[in-house]
Order: sequence, then C-alpha cells, then structure tokens
Amino acid sequence: MTLLHDALRAGHASPRPPRVAGRQVLVAGGGGALGAAVLEQLLASREFAQVTVLVTRPLNTALLGLRPLLWDADAMTAHGDEDTALIVFDRARHANRREQAYLRPDPAQLPALAAALRERGVRRLVVVLPHASASLPDALKHGLANLDEQAVAWLGFDQLLFMRSAQTRDSRRSDHPLQRVAQWMLSQLQLMVPQRDAPVRVMKVAQFAAALAARLPQAPPGTRVVPPELVWDAAQAADIAAFAADWLNGVPATSRRAHSRAPRV
Repeated sequence: MTLLHDALRAGHASPRPPRVAGRQVLVAGGGGALGAAVLEQLLASREFAQVTVLVTRPLNTALLGLRPLLWDADAMTAHGDEDTALIVFDRARHANRREQAYLRPDPAQLPALAAALRERGVRRLVVVLPHASASLPDALKHGLANLDEQAVAWLGFDQLLFMRSAQTRDSRRSDHPLQRVAQWMLSQLQLMVPQRDAPVRVMKVAQFAAALAARLPQAPPGTRVVPPELVWDAAQAADIAAFAADWLNGVPATSRRAHSRAPRV
C-alpha cells in the first residue's frame, strides 16, 4: 500500500498518532525507486514534523507532512526550518506527474546544492548514492565516479554522511554470443560473492538512511562514510533505528550485532 493510497483512505481510517513537533527535514531527489523510498520512510517516521521535498515546478499534494519547495535561488537563500537534509542520487524511471516534479540532482551539482542547503541553515547532510549502479546511464555513472565529496566536506556541516550501498551487476542480455558466454561465467562467479557484498533491497537502504538522518543530532560531529557492508548489516538488524544510533555513536561492531537477525536482504 502506497502513501498516496493511505492519503485517499485517510477519511475512513482511524486517527494516526501525532507527529513529533519540532524537527524538519529536506529531501533533494525524491524521485526514482530509491528517492521515493527514502521520502516514504521519512514521511512514515515520527521523528520529523515535516518533510520538505525540492521540486522543479509547482506541485499540489495532500500527503500529510509533505511540503513541496520550488528549487530556485531565492527559495534556497532564504533561511529555512530544516536542520537535516538528504540528497538522493538515483536513475530516472517512468513515474506519475507528482514524482516527475521532484528535483533530480545531477552529481555535478552536488557542491552547489550542498552549499545552498548550508546557506539555508541545514546543519546535517546525508548523501545517498544509488544502491545499484551497474545499469545506471553512463552520464550518471561518470558523474558519480567524479563526485566532489571534498568540496562538500569543506562547507562546515555539523555532520556529513556519504552512504554507499552494494552494487548489482548489469543484468541486460547481450546480443553477441561471446558476450553472452562471458555474462554466464560472471553469473557463476556471482554465487561466490560474500554475503555482505551482495545488494540490499531498496526499501532497506531507505530505512537505514532515514534512521541515520533521524539520529544525527545525538551523534558526535564529523564526516562519515557508510560503507556497503554496513548497509548490508543494517538490513539484517531487527531494529534498524537502534543499529543506526549505535554506529553513529561508535558502538563496536560486536555489540551492534546484538540487534541482528538471520540474514534476509
């Protein structure tokens, strides 16, 4: 059941618990499978009173807690109420008009977009990279390979996270016989990939990203990289929120595994 369907059924549903007053979060990149999942997890969370999403054209929405913000210079230089932001990079997909209105960040825009968010008053930033890059468009893959993370680190965010996930291989079938043989051989080798290097479901990636964003204020300041193996471990956790809090606060891996369950990605 999607959030949109939930909104349409709101008149027939029992009252939901009120949102936590206070904190607000901003999302740049609410489209695509990953961006939409991150947006959904933030809206479902009770940690934020409002979720602002950047759009490239006016958008009317009835989703509770969602506020569209038109991406332009004036809007971003004005001080906002969001203390945390997430920039999500993902491939485009066939989508409804609402999702098509969402800003789709380009990797080359990252320093400028992050600077605009910092100017707006954002103190904490989570940069979420695609969870499966093998089939990304070449231009997007090239842009992500040349992401200027150092320029973002110099902007002075209290906390900065770069979240990387395990990558799936390209599953497109080649027309050339020799290439098909090579793909078959690679598929056999894929069986030997360690579990922690295997790709994680997009919803689990989104849950972990939302949990990290929610718990950044209680974490020590600094710049962190969330490696693919940590994303995989988080996907196995019975309590992703507790797992995120433990990692942000430096709890040893052996203790974090207390939150884990049998592998299921």
